[in-house]
Amino acid sequence: MRTSISIRTALATAVTISLTGGLLGLTTGTVTAAVPAKPAQAYDFNGDGNRDYAASAGHWVDVTYGTRSGPGTRTFRFDQTSPGIPGDGPALEEDAFGRTMASADFNGDGYADLAVSDPEETIVDEADLDGMVIIVWGSKSGLGSKASTIESTTPYLRNQSFGVDLATGDFNGDGRPDLAISDRTSVHIHRGGFTPANTTGRVDSFTTPEDVRFPFPMLAAGNVTKDKITDLYAIGESYISNRPTLAVWFLKGGSTIKPAKPKLYPRSKTDYFTTDAVVADFDKDGYGDLVYNDKLYKELAGAVHVLRGGKNGPTTSRRITQDTPGVATTATAYDYFGGSLSAGDTNRDGYADLAIGTHEPLGTLRRAGGAHVLYGGKKGLTGSGSEWFTRDTKGIPGKAKEGALFGGNTRLDDFDRDGDADLLLSGDSVKDRRGGTLLNGGRSGITTAKLREVPLRATYEQ
Repeated sequence: MRTSISIRTALATAVTISLTGGLLGLTTGTVTAAVPAKPAQAYDFNGDGNRDYAASAGHWVDVTYGTRSGPGTRTFRFDQTSPGIPGDGPALEEDAFGRTMASADFNGDGYADLAVSDPEETIVDEADLDGMVIIVWGSKSGLGSKASTIESTTPYLRNQSFGVDLATGDFNGDGRPDLAISDRTSVHIHRGGFTPANTTGRVDSFTTPEDVRFPFPMLAAGNVTKDKITDLYAIGESYISNRPTLAVWFLKGGSTIKPAKPKLYPRSKTDYFTTDAVVADFDKDGYGDLVYNDKLYKELAGAVHVLRGGKNGPTTSRRITQDTPGVATTATAYDYFGGSLSAGDTNRDGYADLAIGTHEPLGTLRRAGGAHVLYGGKKGLTGSGSEWFTRDTKGIPGKAKEGALFGGNTRLDDFDRDGDADLLLSGDSVKDRRGGTLLNGGRSGITTAKLREVPLRATYEQ
């Protein structure tokens, strides 16, 4: 085990940013003038107080604007051929534009902005996957008038894939949003404040430790240590003693970012690029807990792991499967329990709850799909009182189909702004891509009462 961590800090006071302008794509629906409240919440691109939704749609980005009651009808699509969007030419099959996204009001103007990654963009050499991140700036009319690029500030590295994952938060506690960007070997934290012309924030770069090298780390941000400063997890696959291992690397937020020694967890198989993770407080102790998936556990039956937060970072870990007492259904091969994760407080009790997507069979219908909701409590996440939703659940429209993977995508969000998180479910297959099924949260949790179908799939960035 390594006793020290390699840290590289870029002392430059600004990252490379280029300014471009232009309107993005075609819009539909009615534009409503908005007077923003400063600063805007993440994903409120037009400052009207409603959450908007951005989803990667295969080399382009689809945006749906929200209303007081949830997703509305005003939408548009943009890619790297849209006016004002930097990048190389038309969307190609191998293009990775929109691979991951993150939102914050980066320039503090009262409109949320959208960071979009393209980790396969070529910049130095046409044969390389250099990668870059684009910030599309919000405005009174939403996204679309200006966009800027962020490129790596570290020395050239072949196939760096800058922008593999993104996360936002106030990682240094100065009250301004920062942007964390991962690449093939490192995590880079670009500090606020950003402007459409440049950014004055410093860049801190952290290279994964040499003895626990894990490529393309995925990021998860949240308040883990109860100090009101955002902390960051970098998660990835490694091989330790020739065995596949999951590395969980904690970087404590503060005026000086403090990376800890990675925690290592054995895995039965390697599963690059497919880990999902979220940070939330499931036991209401003030410390954010990390939940991440292991879809390949026990012949792909799947599992989720809960890593509790504490004063100095992560503490104890435990595993939840479909064989955990109280969790509906039984773990079987190829269930992919944990394929999608989303957290939110569905019943206003102050404990975060967790939605978990699966590829569960229903009778003889293989991979019909479904979603579990596990409720938080004093003991954290347990199977007690958990719920299970499929196309066969009373009140949910439609019919279960083989291969539809309904519930393969899950999102918990307060769509109607009534104080509790609602559950959006959609399929993860061409057999079930008609939109989403929105179930309401309430004092008793998620219910099928007054559910509705919406033209939004549960694939938007959280």
